[in-house]
Amino acid sequence: MTKYREILRLASLGLSQQSIADSCGASKKTVNRILKHAKEINLYWPLDENETDAVIAEKLFPSAPVKISSGKKMPDFDYIQKELLRNGVNKKLLWTEYLEECRLSGETPLMYSQFCYHIQQDEQKRRATMHISRKPGEQIEVDWAGDPAQIIDPDTGEITKAWQFVGVMTYSQYPYVEAFLNEKQQAWITAHVHMYEYFGGVTRILVPDNCKTAVIHTNDWYNQQVNAVYHEMAVL
Repeated sequence: MTKYREILRLASLGLSQQSIADSCGASKKTVNRILKHAKEINLYWPLDENETDAVIAEKLFPSAPVKISSGKKMPDFDYIQKELLRNGVNKKLLWTEYLEECRLSGETPLMYSQFCYHIQQDEQKRRATMHISRKPGEQIEVDWAGDPAQIIDPDTGEITKAWQFVGVMTYSQYPYVEAFLNEKQQAWITAHVHMYEYFGGVTRILVPDNCKTAVIHTNDWYNQQVNAVYHEMAVL
């Protein structure tokens, strides 16, 4: 269930809606809706102990009468596609939010498997594809992948962040993955050396994403430059 009490408590501390959403495992849209309704009915932290999440939910969103309908409420696919681009947002979180919307409107929701199926069908309709011919062993795409992972010391419980380098052979989609303690230049170059040793050779084309360890960023998006150290490694 949505953490209504915690959302109101964090809001009282002055945290941003995005920070509250990340902390409570909710979407920013849900946090915004809760805080808006709470303000309308003058509901603020601190709260009495008997004001549980269930009680607060009923105060903010009184149960709507159940509608008799032969169909089920379809998700807002435009909103879902936009939210899935954000870090930390997944289909399970969006489904939970969707269930809450159905409960408030008295509509029948889709099961999680159906929810995912319809999202997949929508993605296929949106996807514009163009076949680009590639030769085996011709090109590798490289980048740092997503948010850092965590390494936990089993004895002390100390948590250390680890950034993941990923190199993928474009034709076969054969990957190489290695974790590093930072995303600095030395780690970037070391990762390439280890990747080439793993693949047993080099490719004619190396495609880095627009990451700082590979590219010198300028105001001209179409004329970015590869930094000197990385360029030297690539031509050797």
